[in-house]
Amino acid sequence: MGDDAAFEAARYGVPVDPQRAKELLDRQRAQVESQIASIEGEGPEESDERREPGDEDSEGLYQDELDAGRIEDLRERLAAIERAEERLAAGTFGLSVESGEPIPDERLEAVPTAELTVEESERRGR
Repeated sequence: MGDDAAFEAARYGVPVDPQRAKELLDRQRAQVESQIASIEGEGPEESDERREPGDEDSEGLYQDELDAGRIEDLRERLAAIERAEERLAAGTFGLSVESGEPIPDERLEAVPTAELTVEESERRGR
């Protein structure tokens, strides 16, 4: 192992191998899909009645809007998981989509869908 390789190993630790990455992404996918199913299962039974603001059940309307926002967020997470799975299949998982720089393995363990290094993400203001 040359000096450059030793530096990279020390800087980034043990790489997340493809099988580990797949496990992390599969776990996240299962969690997100379960949360979506749970929210969709909590919804009111379909009826012909429409609720309007000011109706007695305005709390239910608020909950419906909250659930819609939560589902939208979860669908965005699901899309990020799908993009990460595509990078895994293409052999580019763990590399920044912006610069091609390696994403530290500790970051990938914590956020398997990470598309940027921490520095790049901070520059973008995320």
